[in-house]
Amino acid sequence: MSADTSQAQSPSKYDRLIAAAQAVPPAPTIVVHPCDESSLRGAVDSAQAGIIRPLLVGPERKIRDTAGRHGLDIAGFELVDVAHSDEAAAKAVELIHAGRGELLMKGSLHTDELMRAVTAKAGGLRTDRRISHVFVMDVPAYAETIFVTDAAINIFPDLDAKRDIIQNAINLYVEAGFGKSPRVAILSAVETVTSKIPSTIEAAALCKMADRGQITGGILDGPLAFDNAIDVEAARIKGIKSEVAGRAQILVVPDLEAGNMLAKNLAYFAKADGAGIVLGARVPVVLTSRADSARARMASCAVAALYAHARRRRAPTIAA
Repeated sequence: MSADTSQAQSPSKYDRLIAAAQAVPPAPTIVVHPCDESSLRGAVDSAQAGIIRPLLVGPERKIRDTAGRHGLDIAGFELVDVAHSDEAAAKAVELIHAGRGELLMKGSLHTDELMRAVTAKAGGLRTDRRISHVFVMDVPAYAETIFVTDAAINIFPDLDAKRDIIQNAINLYVEAGFGKSPRVAILSAVETVTSKIPSTIEAAALCKMADRGQITGGILDGPLAFDNAIDVEAARIKGIKSEVAGRAQILVVPDLEAGNMLAKNLAYFAKADGAGIVLGARVPVVLTSRADSARARMASCAVAALYAHARRRRAPTIAA
């Protein structure tokens, strides 16, 4: 491995992220249908850490029963009683429109139930920007926090969708305080442009779009294979000279299948934690899964809270 990635770090990236979120006011957060231990605990832990201020939406009896069974203190939380998960998602979106929250946080309902309410043409939270997902990953063997996008929302994004996917990730990186001008690697199987692999052509087009100001705030290069995106020596051997090669901070995948496999490989082989956030709606959406560690859940809230804080300082009407 290169000098950038050879020194495995202690798992402190999320700790620094959580500390940064604790330094800003807690974000009012609509927690949707937190009816199992993991989702309710994630909200409670993040609230106790001073990162969010939860408003729980779901069947009151189920939520209180869950809290009682697992020793979770929700006495200080506002709770809006609804009958079931679909109604919880719809009510949560309504509460965002009413100005009651700056974040949405997924509970124990299915992701598609929540996103159906978020993306509804009538009454949803759509903006002009394409909605996309970012995994914010703490890979112990990599020097920096790395973003993987999009591995959860857009199945086969076209060129215009990829433009928004990249812009969403850049905006998150900058506004959540990770740094300025992130290095964005647009991944494919090879680093040369060929008509046999359409993703290489799209990668080249996206780089030119950045040159023309259609994508702003980051440094793009692509197509890049995964090895020469994250390893300086691999890039050197291939003769690739760029500011991004070997030192990527944002990895843009060709499609959801590739992104899902990459994120899970990092999680299970490289022991990475992955915080999840959806962008492009009126508010950031915290997506967690039952397999997430408590630390990853809190990091997801921390990323979203930092982003919401930056948006609050800029302008309350700017889309995520």
